[in-house]
Order: sequence, then C-alpha cells, then structure tokens
Amino acid sequence: MEGRRVRRSGRGQNNQTLLPLRARRLSNTISCWYCDFKFSMLNDPLFLFGRRHSRYLRSWFAMGVGFSLAALLGVTLILLWELGRILHPYNGESQFINLLSGSLFGFSSGLSGLTISLADIGYLCISTIISVSVHELGHALAAASEGIQMEYIAVFLAVLFPGALVAFNHEILQALPKSAALRIYCAGIWHNAGLCGVCAISLFILPLILYPVYIHGERPMVLDVASTSPLSRYLSPNDVIHSVDGIRINTVQEWLQIATSLTEQEYQGNYTAFKSSSGKGYCVPYSLLEKRIHVQLRGNETTCPNDLIAFVATSCPELKLSGDWQMENIYCLYAKDILKLEKCGDGWTKNSGNRSSCLCSQEESCLAPVLLPGVAWVEITYLRPFMPGCYQFQRTHFLDDKNSDFGDKGCFQSFVFIGDVESLLDSVHMTSYQPRWPTKFGAQFPNVLEKLLMFVFHVSLTLALLNSLPVYFLDGESILELLLQYLRFLSPRKRRVALKCCLLGGTFITTLIIFRDFVSF
Repeated sequence: MEGRRVRRSGRGQNNQTLLPLRARRLSNTISCWYCDFKFSMLNDPLFLFGRRHSRYLRSWFAMGVGFSLAALLGVTLILLWELGRILHPYNGESQFINLLSGSLFGFSSGLSGLTISLADIGYLCISTIISVSVHELGHALAAASEGIQMEYIAVFLAVLFPGALVAFNHEILQALPKSAALRIYCAGIWHNAGLCGVCAISLFILPLILYPVYIHGERPMVLDVASTSPLSRYLSPNDVIHSVDGIRINTVQEWLQIATSLTEQEYQGNYTAFKSSSGKGYCVPYSLLEKRIHVQLRGNETTCPNDLIAFVATSCPELKLSGDWQMENIYCLYAKDILKLEKCGDGWTKNSGNRSSCLCSQEESCLAPVLLPGVAWVEITYLRPFMPGCYQFQRTHFLDDKNSDFGDKGCFQSFVFIGDVESLLDSVHMTSYQPRWPTKFGAQFPNVLEKLLMFVFHVSLTLALLNSLPVYFLDGESILELLLQYLRFLSPRKRRVALKCCLLGGTFITTLIIFRDFVSF
C-alpha cells in the first residue's frame, strides 16, 4: 500500500518559478495504528537535479500523463467488470481481465494452494521497498522540474501496511496550472510502469548479462532438495540433471514441460487394480529372472520384500496390464539392476525407423513395473560436476555418458522416482544457470537475481494499478479531481459532487472485491 503524498490541488491561476523551502524541524508521528519517520536530507539534491534537467523531465513526465489516464480508465473498467461478476456470476471467463484483476488485487486469483516461504517474504519486502522508492522518486522529480521542493519524505506503517510518501506545500500546488499538477500526480504511476519495463528487459537479457560468469541452457542445476523428500537420498545441491526418461534436459522450462506430460499420463486411461508404467519397460535377461525373489500377494496387492520392485512380463507393444495377470509373470527385482538394461515400450523417447520399440532379443523379456493408478515411474540421470575428474563433462554436451569414462568414475548416476510427479516438482528447486568455473560460491546468485526481478516486476505493476484506482487516499483521487476540472460545463459544486460519487463508488467496489477474495481464500 501507499500513502497520500499531497493534498488535493485546486485550479491554478498562474505559472511561477518557486524557490526551495527553508528547512524546518520535523516531528515523527507515533500512535496505536499509525507511526512514521520523516526526513529531509534528500530535499536539496533532488530539487537541484530536477531544476537542472527540468526540460527533459517535463517531457518524460508528460508521457506519463497519457499512460496514467489510460491506466485510470482501465482499472475503472476492471472494477465494473468485477462488480458485474459479483452481482451476476456466470461461467464465462476472460483470461486477460483475470490476469489484470489478479495483479490489481494482490494476486488474489492465484492464492489458492499457494505456500509462501520466509525467502519469499524477504523478496516481497525488498521488492516493495524498491517499488515504493521509485514511485516516490517520480513524484519528487516531477515536482522539482516544476520548481517545487518537497517538504519531507516519510516512511510509515499504518496498521500492518507499510508505505511511504513525499509531502508538498498545498498552497504552492494550488498555484500550478492543471497540466503541471497532473504531471506531478501521474509521475509515481509512470515510474512504476517504467520499473516494470526495466525488469522485463533485464529478465529477457539476463543470460547475456551473466554470460561471462555463468552458463545458461546447458542442463538445469539443483539448488535445494527438501530434507523430507526421498530424493534427498540421491540429489544434492549443485548436481546437474542430465536426462529424464532418456530425454535430455537443457533448461528448467523443459524439466517442467516433461513433468507436466508425465502428470497427464498418470491419470490417462481406465485402470484395474494395477497398471503398467505408461509404456515403459526394460529388456531383462532370462538369466536375471531365474534369480528372482518370489512376489508376495496380500489381498489385491503385490508386495516385494526390502527395496525390491514388482515387475511383470508384458506383451508388446502396449505394455498394459489386464485384470487376468498370472503370479508366475510377476518378478521382484532391484531397480539399480534394471536401469542398466535396454529399454522397451512406447513410453520412452521415440525411436527412429519403423522398428518396434518393444522388441527385445530372444534371451530377454520385456518387463514393466507394476504401479498403482496415479503413480509415475520416472528415471532420472544426473551428473555430479564437483567430483574429481567430472567437471570437464560440463562442456561436452553430446558425449555418450553411459559408455564413457565419466560413467565409470561415478560422475553419472541414475535413480527411479516412484510416486506423484507434483511432489517431485515441489521437493526440488533448480536453476538453468551453472557457474563457468568449478566453484560452489555464487551458484545461487542467478536464481536470487531472477527471482528478485520477477518480484519487483509484479509488485511494481500492482502498485501502479492500485494507485490508478479512483479510491480515497491514492493517486487516482487527485488525478480524477484534476480531470473533472477540465469539464467547464459543470459548476464547481457539481464537480465536487461527481468527485465524491466516483470516489465513494470506487472505494466501495474495491473493498467489496477484496472482501470477496479474502473469503474465497
């Protein structure tokens, strides 16, 4: 949230150059629901900078007037849209309107199921400080370019909502023409929009900015693994994900795309008590099957002792289990022994040519793991770059890892995740950046910078849209008052009545929407 910076300004009668205000003693305010800290050390530097570059700053903030008026019109339409949804709910949805509405009212549309960590709270606080500072800087520079020096800057806490404001002399603002006052009121919104643009461009060219120090798009690197996750037995920070189900992974986006497709496969089709692993099988030699451990049957469930996994011999090419399975076709095997074998089935990467992917040699049988509905079988291969002699693989993309010396040294390791893919995504945090040198120092920096830019973008966008609302105590109130002064066919009394009706209506609808979203959450 943001505080009110200035009192409402009236119609100006002349345009005069104003002198800096003399410094006066500032008193801070402390009460049960409000406290602030005022300071004026930046008054003179900002005023001198604004006067020195007033010509360019006026042109810059004149562009901001057009943007702010468009934003005021846009958020007003959103308010009316949301009011219509409250009064007349219907199934139709507009993705664009929902996106803007979510940004306007604090991402309310995406709060369901959202978990916020302490790190996210830190990002949110830092991005709020940056966005509010840029917003207030816009007001201060716009006023300085018009010859007005601010009285002070205040940082406040109202109930539980932090904010900041810049204070100006009300009588001096009244002496300004409407166009000059409009530039001052619109400057904060315009600066927030500019900050969003800077963040968006920075995110787009971030791989280029970090290119001298970091590699981007050459396999994702693990940043953190939840200690409660079974994946912590295998993956560690700074491990590099090489492939998933035999598909080479280059970025975090590719990892998420594959995980999404695996999630869809989990719930496809009609299942009996068991199902196969979505067409994923292994060519197991009969010699290995002769050493099998017999499966145990408990009710309608098959169980294997210790860390063994149940596999079933299947017919190609579908690898689907039916309800008439036979006990002699089910085997208990170690997953680590199976992962080294050739694959069969249509659930892996598509093979070239017309040769069936289910064909195994005469000495082998195609076996698929026995899984319950909603459970996925995901084979993950990863690289430990910080093991001795392993880091040089970082630059060899197309090396056959399983037949190379790197596999013999233990650089490459594989394991199978059996469970819900969504839990897999929640327990592992990764980045598409890797340090160019074998050092763990600074591995988190690209992820921290990327996340901070994203937070600043969203908070600044929210701040710009919120201040465009026709609501009391925000920039929209002052902008709307100045706009009504251009309606010369209305008397001053009718303008005041129109302003009051618009502000009361905007404040009421905004409060209603926030209350609705809070109840929904």
